[in-house]
Amino acid sequence: MKETELKRRYDVQGYIAIESFLDANELSELIANTNRFTTTVVPTIAESEVYYEDKTDLKTLKQVQHLDEFDAYFQKLAASEKVSKLASLLLGGNAVLKNMQYFNKIPKIGKETPAHQDGYYFKIKPQEALTMWLSLGDADAENGAVCYIPGSHKRGMRNHGRTSLLGFSQSITDWSEKDNKAEIQMVAKPGDILVHHSLTIHRANANKSNRTRKSVGCIFYRDDVKIDEEAHAEYKKQLDSELKKQGKI
Repeated sequence: MKETELKRRYDVQGYIAIESFLDANELSELIANTNRFTTTVVPTIAESEVYYEDKTDLKTLKQVQHLDEFDAYFQKLAASEKVSKLASLLLGGNAVLKNMQYFNKIPKIGKETPAHQDGYYFKIKPQEALTMWLSLGDADAENGAVCYIPGSHKRGMRNHGRTSLLGFSQSITDWSEKDNKAEIQMVAKPGDILVHHSLTIHRANANKSNRTRKSVGCIFYRDDVKIDEEAHAEYKKQLDSELKKQGKI
């Protein structure tokens, strides 16, 4: 697909899917390094960057933050021309890496990802950021592939509220049947990439299958983006209020 068409679809839909974004050799390298990372590097990383479905069972690793800060391979992948060029194209300006993550929905126990907009967490102005999702295996509705609402990035930020799900503390509070009907279930093969805007509404089912649903994600901001200090302060105020009610502070 030509770059102009990729950009057009992204601007209209708020997301794009590219089949076989990684070739066979690149995919093999990604899978091998991800396996190496989760086996040998994750045990050395601070607990604050690593999430498990069950902390007592290391086999339930579900999410790791900032891969690029802990491993040269992932730093190189995020900075590669293939990845950074696509990010800059879609953002309409120079892309700056902010986070690189590992995700896995564990078979049978991987929980749902609640409906949300990534920009709610980012607290930035302008909302010119995107999330890339590189699939390491087959992903579909049964094992928790993402669902998008086309065009939702053009309608601003929805109301969000606290959840109890580790790694996804916020979800849209006014979700409706209209949203259910509007969403598009995505599927992905190994080496495919999904990319969505920071205001695109998305969610994913729990993994009810016997298969894993592994991916590596990258978050990029356009280089003119600034932190919205007012929004950050308000969010911290709300969070502190909630923690006080729970007796945690």
